[in-house]
Amino acid sequence: MRFFGISLYVIIALFFAVHAVRTQQNMYWLLILFLFPGVGSVVYFFAIYLPSLRQSRGAWAATRAISQLVDPNRAVREARTDFDRAPTVAHRMRLGAALLDAGNATEALEHYQAAASGPFASDPALLQGLARAQFAKGDALATQHTLEKLFAVDPRARQQPEPALLYARALAAIGAPGTRAAFETALASASDAAPRCLFADWLVAQPSEADRQRARELYAEIVHDAKHWPRHAREHNSEWLQRAQASLSR
Repeated sequence: MRFFGISLYVIIALFFAVHAVRTQQNMYWLLILFLFPGVGSVVYFFAIYLPSLRQSRGAWAATRAISQLVDPNRAVREARTDFDRAPTVAHRMRLGAALLDAGNATEALEHYQAAASGPFASDPALLQGLARAQFAKGDALATQHTLEKLFAVDPRARQQPEPALLYARALAAIGAPGTRAAFETALASASDAAPRCLFADWLVAQPSEADRQRARELYAEIVHDAKHWPRHAREHNSEWLQRAQASLSR
């Protein structure tokens, strides 16, 4: 039993040592872990390992998912309380974003429109939120105009993943001639698989065989890249991976 206890301490210390090497911690942690496997493991757990778990994207996503399951209206409720106490533009925008994330695009749009009617009408964050709400309500033309105003105020936004993709989707919805170029811009700034999948969906509907071949290539890229995604990336891109697989199978 004593030998088993010593072995368990060593196994735990080895686990934390591997973590220290992978995360490029100071090498003195290895010395502590191997010289004092029991106490060293406890210290490493609280000093390094636990904070790294809290800061990881996977842990953040899991915490958010649990919060949504236990209290799905918490974000909206808290944002509404803050807005009722102090109806500032910042609180109105926060409420609009919470409503939009909760699926209430109608009320979210009302708040964004009210905020956009004041002196902060050219605020980039406000314009981006307004465009999201407009698109969620199915008004692609208004989304286009709002995003073009955003790009005029902040040219860097045209190269940012979310507004770039939203602009391409808005143009695609109204059949605007600049759709292809907008999707290419979204691809260049992509942070996930969404632009490739949505661009491929648009290309499939075009009359050119070359466009349909490009679409198949984009779907295939998503399926191929998914083999190398870490778990959090696979979860984040699950919708686009499934769509790509379904499109290729057809």
